Amino acid sequence: MMKFLSRIVFWISGWSLNIGWPKDLKKAVLIAIPHTSNWDILYARAAFFLMDIPVRFTIKKEVMVGPLGWLIKALGGIAIDRKRIPGGRKQTYTEAMVNMLKDADELVIMVTPEGTRSYAPRWKSGFYHIALGADVPIVIGYLDYKKKEAGIGPIIYPNGKMDEQIEEMKAFGRTVTGKYPEKGIR
Repeated sequence: MMKFLSRIVFWISGWSLNIGWPKDLKKAVLIAIPHTSNWDILYARAAFFLMDIPVRFTIKKEVMVGPLGWLIKALGGIAIDRKRIPGGRKQTYTEAMVNMLKDADELVIMVTPEGTRSYAPRWKSGFYHIALGADVPIVIGYLDYKKKEAGIGPIIYPNGKMDEQIEEMKAFGRTVTGKYPEKGIR
């Protein structure tokens, strides 16, 4: 049903796909860039349904109740449980996502590195630490509103040189146009 609805969204809006997902890639952190509009989730979610990429996104477990929880789950939401770990403290979201990836046979978690729809000169680095900690690649998913194209960009294997690798990802992000370019990657 979701794939059918996604086809309708892409057909009506005139968007196309640039599919570049490796068939053997089962676990990854997928960054969705640039994130400049609330419309991004509609096109990104539709694109991933059409590309048959089982993308999931995380949300607090407290939100995943009742009808809203069912809808969020249908769209790919997975609850984060910040349970207590040895020592009595709650695990961080980063630790929880690392553990989710390590425990799963197949899991692709989508993150927006800007952390906001506004211009962000510095990306949040949690996505990088998640990928490094879980020993999975970072895949760049993009929306180019100028071309009306959704697709998969470069795949980055974290090597610990975070600032250099994030700059490499941003360089790719500068080649695509967000819905509101002034809020995009500079």
